[in-house]
Amino acid sequence: MHIPFSALTIRNKKLIPIVQGGMGVGISASSLSSAVARENGIGTIASVDLRHLHEDLLAESKINPTEEKYTRLNLIALDREIQAAKEKSEGRGMIAVNVMKAVKDHAALVRQACESGADAIVMGAGLPLDLPELVGDYRKNVSLFPILSESRGIGIVLKRWMKKGVLPDAIVIEHPAHAAGHLGAATVAGVNDEKFDFKRVLEETFELFKQLDLEREKIPLILAGGMANFQKVSTALREWGANAVQVGTAFAVTKEGDAHINFKNTLAGAEREQVVEFMSVAGLPARGVSTRFLSSYIKREDKLQANAKADPRRCTQGINCLTTCGLRDGLPNAGQFCIDLKLAEAFRGEVDKGLFFRGKDPLPFGTAIKSVRETIEYLLTGKLSLIK
Repeated sequence: MHIPFSALTIRNKKLIPIVQGGMGVGISASSLSSAVARENGIGTIASVDLRHLHEDLLAESKINPTEEKYTRLNLIALDREIQAAKEKSEGRGMIAVNVMKAVKDHAALVRQACESGADAIVMGAGLPLDLPELVGDYRKNVSLFPILSESRGIGIVLKRWMKKGVLPDAIVIEHPAHAAGHLGAATVAGVNDEKFDFKRVLEETFELFKQLDLEREKIPLILAGGMANFQKVSTALREWGANAVQVGTAFAVTKEGDAHINFKNTLAGAEREQVVEFMSVAGLPARGVSTRFLSSYIKREDKLQANAKADPRRCTQGINCLTTCGLRDGLPNAGQFCIDLKLAEAFRGEVDKGLFFRGKDPLPFGTAIKSVRETIEYLLTGKLSLIK
């Protein structure tokens, strides 16, 4: 395959300019991430609650469940997935691990990812100001990719990290108006703010690099959100000065994606008007498919939020997975449901019950389920394989 774009260079390693986004719970694990890495891209394992991929760990977690047990089992699951992905990637590409700052165990997940041999840590859902400390001595072997949405946040992270003598190995710039899952805006209405415009953020970031006396080429910039389109990839890489794009939903629905076929069909079959925004229990706007659960929840959201109250018993699974949880902590401006439970139901393909995160934009192959290789070929060349 002839690639008409410059390589993405991370620590002198030449890669295709394609990054697969991290998608939990269990959506992007060893199968998907290794398939992307085999094509010499960056495959990403989402670290949140991977025990759902391992029947023995899931069964053990239900026997005398405790928060400490959940944490231990999830770290074991993360280690297994990283080891499997590294083996299946055959030494090509990179295996990154996405860790949400909003997750209570984010520090333990970062340490486990480093110990298990991850090539990079990607952190969003909050400013990853302490990521260099969390990685510690593994920094010499592990690349760091903060996820941010606008130049102000990029400036805060850069200035804080530079005081520690650390620079990001790349920065993921995610547009809240297009991305799936948790979005980098304060409110649902705020996702369309002009400050998130890709071209604007890139220009402001290049100016920031000048102010900080950083070479423009020193830190690769990766655009995420609505980028599963060859023309957009071309514009981003050739005209705007980005170094790569990150794609989530289009990879989630591939044959190698780790989720149930019902999950893939739900995402691929969603019409644009079925993709909606709402407030997550993490206190961030989010985007997903308006399935029976989400449609019903949104209708009741105002009433549920009005009756929000802090009660640890509302965490019925006892996981306490989030540092701040709208349901458990009684936050009237946040979501009022168990996100871990709903994402796990989606992973299992329970269409009426689950929460199905999805990006806003059309997928390259419509409702067809294609392979990772075919998806990458389209993103880099514009060639659409015959849809079957």
